[in-house]
Amino acid sequence: MSVESLVRMANDIGHFFAAEPNRADAIAGIANHISKFWDPRMRRQIAGHLAAGGEGLDELAREAIASLPRLQ
Repeated sequence: MSVESLVRMANDIGHFFAAEPNRADAIAGIANHISKFWDPRMRRQIAGHLAAGGEGLDELAREAIASLPRLQ
């Protein structure tokens, strides 16, 4: 999957959880969604994109992705 698609998907998830009044809950919700529904390859790819600067990722998505456990 392209990085652009993953960024768009992560930001869409972030927009959904942005309505959560508690920022920590929003970040946890995004991270939980990505952990549950994204393939490990997708998670590695978006984590690599964030490590390379994370161009295009919104702040909530960045924080959620940074909180994900590292995959080998």
